[in-house]
Amino acid sequence: MLDDAHFEDPYQLLTSEDVDTKQEIFNKVLDLLDPSVLETIEDDIARQQIMECCRRLLEEYPRPINLPTRQIIVKLVLDEILGLGPLEVLMADPTIADILVNNYDNIYVERRGKLERAAVRFYDNKHLMSIIDRIVSRIGRRVDESSPMVDARLADGSRVNAIIPPLALDGPSISIRRFTVEKLDVAQLIEYGSMTEDMDTLIKAAVRGKLNVLISGGTGSGKTTLLNILSGYIPSDERIITIEDSAELQLQQPHTVRLETRPANIEGRGEVTQRDLVKNSLRMRPDRIVIGEVRGAEAIDMLAAMNTGHEGSLATLHANSPRDALGRLENMICMGGFDMPLRNIRAQIASAIDLVVQTQRLEDGSRRLISIQEVTGMEGETITMSEIFLFDRQGLDEHHKVRGQFRATGVVPLFQRKLVAKGLEVPHRIYGVDASETF
Repeated sequence: MLDDAHFEDPYQLLTSEDVDTKQEIFNKVLDLLDPSVLETIEDDIARQQIMECCRRLLEEYPRPINLPTRQIIVKLVLDEILGLGPLEVLMADPTIADILVNNYDNIYVERRGKLERAAVRFYDNKHLMSIIDRIVSRIGRRVDESSPMVDARLADGSRVNAIIPPLALDGPSISIRRFTVEKLDVAQLIEYGSMTEDMDTLIKAAVRGKLNVLISGGTGSGKTTLLNILSGYIPSDERIITIEDSAELQLQQPHTVRLETRPANIEGRGEVTQRDLVKNSLRMRPDRIVIGEVRGAEAIDMLAAMNTGHEGSLATLHANSPRDALGRLENMICMGGFDMPLRNIRAQIASAIDLVVQTQRLEDGSRRLISIQEVTGMEGETITMSEIFLFDRQGLDEHHKVRGQFRATGVVPLFQRKLVAKGLEVPHRIYGVDASETF
């Protein structure tokens, strides 16, 4: 069999006559082998049966076909019956972060932070729908006119959203957020220019010193990657409870319990929300609670946990700035139906969150930590914040890459004393000041 790494798009290596042959072989295999039976047997056995059937049909085929073309046809038939059809070659490419199917012949991928059109395509919308049905049926879900939207997860952990007509006007659409198997470490982020060693020194001390850290950023800005790195700073002797909509965190600590939400079933029952899991996690004797993404009413329970002894919690949310992140928390609590004066909500937020780390994906595709800010308290009705590090943007270079540099603002955070009291020495030089200027 040919390896996926040998070509980007196998259809590019086939003539139009070969593509017709592949479809003919595919249809004959479906006549000879029942797909519903193949899905009930072990994958290796199913693959062997399909490959044997394809080879036999190709040997009997009236037109002579060379060996490399036969191998490609067999692989494509396998992808159609057991995999994701034309998307399999994209799933095999480790440089692709997102796969976006707008309709059967309009597919884009995000590679290194940039969107580009993929050469692959489905035959028609019926072909695309068959792949969607295969994805959702494996997790006991369905997608049809009565339920035209669905979220699912592939076997490798990648998140999938599918939406079909009548809601999708131009045909069925799929969005796949790839699950990254290879974790980036902090050394790589520093090498890529996403942050500096001084910034890492601060956030490492913040995590080890049990400060509550909120990671804020837009879609694809690297929030989960950073959360994975920060969670790696949690001591291995602490009990960690992770709560996610789709399991993406890859914690290495031995004492980790992973919780994941569950959508409602076909009858509309059995849903388990993040708020349910946050409440339950408090009964599980956690040392740390790590929330993959705060999305709704669970925000109030998270803040309550942070304010009642569960220090060192980590979470992410979607926001364009640290100030917006706190505003979003405020809105989530209000939209959750909690009848609480606005000042009390803000006081809860100011008391619970110690540090906000802002990530951003820039227009050149790079991802950077553009701001680290401390939540210092309240002044009247306003939550006060102090910026400790920032990315000072200075325009674009001749290659349209973002120019700029990270710098400390000269502000020593109020939690510095707390870190020192816990034996975590953070040198004052990282803040851009001398020790003599502070205490």
